[in-house]
Amino acid sequence: MEVSGETSGGDAAALSSQLGRGAMRGRRMIPSTPENIQTRPENLITKQGNTGSNVMLQANYFKLLATTDWCLYQYRVDFAPEEDRTAVRKGLLKLHREILGAYVFDGTVMYSSRRLQDKMEIWSRRTSDEHKIRITIRLVGEMEKVDQRYLQFFNIIMRKCLALLNLQLVGRDYFDAHSKVEVRDFRLELWPGYLTSIRQHEKSILMCAEIIHKVMRQQTLLDILNDCYKQDKLDYKTSFENQVIGLVVLTDYNNNTYRISDVDFDSSPDSTFQLRTGEKISYREYYRNKYQISITNASQPMLVTRLKPRERRAGQAELVYLVPELCRATGLTDAMRDNFHLMRTLAEYTRVSPAARIDKLMVFNRRLRGNPSIVRELDEWNLHLDEKLVDVPARFLQPEKIVLGSGRTVSAGQFADWTRELHNKPLYNIARLTNWVVICMGRMRRDVERFIQTLKESASGMGFRIDNPRLWDIVDDRSNTYSDTLERVMSTSNPELIFCVVSNNRADRYSAIKKKCTHDRPVASQVFLAKNLTNKGIRSIATKVAIQLNCKLGGAPWSVELPPINLMVVGYDVCHDPADKSRDFGAMVASLDRSLTRYYSAVAAHTTGEELSDEFGESLEKAVLCYRQVNKILPSHIVIYRDGVGEGQVPYVYKHEVDDIKAKLNKLYGDPSTIKLAFVIVTKRINTRLFYNQNNPPPGTVVDDIVTNPLRYDFFIVSQSVRQGTVTPCAYNVIADSTGWKADQMQRMTYKLCHMYYNWSGTVRVPAPCQYAHKLAFLVAQFVRRPPSARMQSLLYYL
Repeated sequence: MEVSGETSGGDAAALSSQLGRGAMRGRRMIPSTPENIQTRPENLITKQGNTGSNVMLQANYFKLLATTDWCLYQYRVDFAPEEDRTAVRKGLLKLHREILGAYVFDGTVMYSSRRLQDKMEIWSRRTSDEHKIRITIRLVGEMEKVDQRYLQFFNIIMRKCLALLNLQLVGRDYFDAHSKVEVRDFRLELWPGYLTSIRQHEKSILMCAEIIHKVMRQQTLLDILNDCYKQDKLDYKTSFENQVIGLVVLTDYNNNTYRISDVDFDSSPDSTFQLRTGEKISYREYYRNKYQISITNASQPMLVTRLKPRERRAGQAELVYLVPELCRATGLTDAMRDNFHLMRTLAEYTRVSPAARIDKLMVFNRRLRGNPSIVRELDEWNLHLDEKLVDVPARFLQPEKIVLGSGRTVSAGQFADWTRELHNKPLYNIARLTNWVVICMGRMRRDVERFIQTLKESASGMGFRIDNPRLWDIVDDRSNTYSDTLERVMSTSNPELIFCVVSNNRADRYSAIKKKCTHDRPVASQVFLAKNLTNKGIRSIATKVAIQLNCKLGGAPWSVELPPINLMVVGYDVCHDPADKSRDFGAMVASLDRSLTRYYSAVAAHTTGEELSDEFGESLEKAVLCYRQVNKILPSHIVIYRDGVGEGQVPYVYKHEVDDIKAKLNKLYGDPSTIKLAFVIVTKRINTRLFYNQNNPPPGTVVDDIVTNPLRYDFFIVSQSVRQGTVTPCAYNVIADSTGWKADQMQRMTYKLCHMYYNWSGTVRVPAPCQYAHKLAFLVAQFVRRPPSARMQSLLYYL
């Protein structure tokens, strides 16, 4: 290895003397990345509320402590002659570690806490051909602490630390193969793992640490191929491709994971490929020579995986061929998820109680702080990890009052469940069911008649009158039989509701019924499983069905106490079409009355990745006009809860979707000052966990400090009572707000709406408009596959 004396500021000795952590002349700052934009409204004075009882919680975060307030510098590194292989680039630069000090290098960009010269040149010798390589390091600038790339640097360091724990990288996360649990009855392994994320939070840089699990199957892809062949000898290739393309597999011989992109049925283990030396060798010989593995099946096809650009830059081929016999599948199939006994067995390991989760997090913390290699790595950057979980101030909101019919109110209670309070009490808004049809197979008729009697009695106790239906017998339970019968029923009468009793939950039959009743012949419909006709808890089931039927006919079982304003709440969510990966369905629901019990709904299909703002804004515009038609006035306040937004989509929603909606509303209202609008992004899939005295915090827990983001008007709410496992709060990010509400009012309104989902007499994780939008988007994307009839848009037909 040689170091040139030709640097931009003098010789090598001079270079060494100028390496330090000092200030940077001119402080050339690198602008922040767009993903880290500030969405906190400028008019917000404080995002902390004060309603409720003050308590102290713990969260699954550790402070990342820096002993000095050092800067982070970014450098561009070039090689001449050019070297494409990232691994070689890293090796050439590593020879100068003594001069450069601690750094992180991805193959092109180097991060260091040392201030090097603006431009410097060093030389290395490539051992493969003894060529001298000139390495030019140019200063790009100093990174701001709020920059996403600054924080990404910390995440890179932490991932290096996880690798030093001898954890296995599967996908993007690290798992402990040595601590795996075998689920032998189902030929599965459960690998525990850790997910970490370092971010700038309200007052300090924190590392979120979460306990995760990965299902690894003991089944090889050759086993899957053989199963496909046994089930369908003529079309087994298509079946195999459908099952494995997109699947992540593990190769035990090198503990690597790959995502399968294709199957090559024209290749086999006896096919040959060319080594870098130019020698041709068969896959069978290659595995025997390198891994001492004997491949037993010579006729199996080869699996193809397309490497990422980063891996290709490291010198690997674009396509890698794998042998099915040597690949183990990861994750669960749909059939496995439908297996109640399997899922219950897995839950025994994955559903970790708060106390056990805290113990596991502290073990993880001690492993990181007790590993000498990790300590050395962190010491090089003057970093260390705090030894305890962060304390988080929180508030417990009072239980909500549930408003029933005739002005009666009941408390939601400490567990936010008022199921028992509904018996023999009038519903808030009551419909009437006089003309309805029940379709069932003849052999079910006696059980159906008994259930109808129980249903009528349960409904009567809540003030909901149900007349006797007309029963239509069918000879079998095929999808076409239901479709044809529905067509005959709708051709000869005009029922308010159709009740279909089915023998099992087959998706094609359910899809046929819902297509007919939401699109072809729009009418409220209920699908009911025959096994529930004789269930021991039949009266409880009948009560829930009665509430559903009342909702589908325009009624409402309850409300909550609300401010006396013309408020409209809106929910929006997106669901992917499983049969067409290029298409999504976006669903919007919007309240039409002051008690927030009636909803307008709209669904539209769009191409994945297509801009949603036009479709969302137009649907909202129609909803506002419908509100005016019902109430003779436009809503004074509109609060939008937007679900289905990934972290990378926040800038788009903030810059485009909100602006488009504002423009459409301004045009509708004339005077922009007359509309008070809030736009809230709802995120369910988060890694934050909260603990109260080593237990789950109760429903109504609000957190708006410490673990929140200083660039956002955000908060967390625990809305549900969870008795098994650890509760997951929901995250809310208010990216626009002209309502004039204080943080307290926004938080309390959000929690109130978690009580308003009518499929459950308790709180749900997200505000009811979001849950309704999800339910509608899921129904259309999974089963109907086309926009429902406009005649259904003011009913909760999708419950």
